[in-house]
Amino acid sequence: MTSQNEVDDMIKRIQASKGVQGLIIIDSEGIPIRSSMDNETTLHYAALISQLTIHAKRVVRELDPSQELEQLRKNDEHI
Repeated sequence: MTSQNEVDDMIKRIQASKGVQGLIIIDSEGIPIRSSMDNETTLHYAALISQLTIHAKRVVRELDPSQELEQLRKNDEHI
């Protein structure tokens, strides 16, 4: 099990990465549990991410019913 200090360290490393504008961690129900953004922005993106997750899970099940979506990560490189 990961300790709270380890989680905090991971979050700090992510936030310190070049180009990171914010961080939102949501639970399996789409409820934000940690965020570096204001409440309105957090709720807006959490709702969008929840919808994206629902669609991604559906696609994974359609491609292979024996598999499930375990992680959804957005990474964007700007040139």
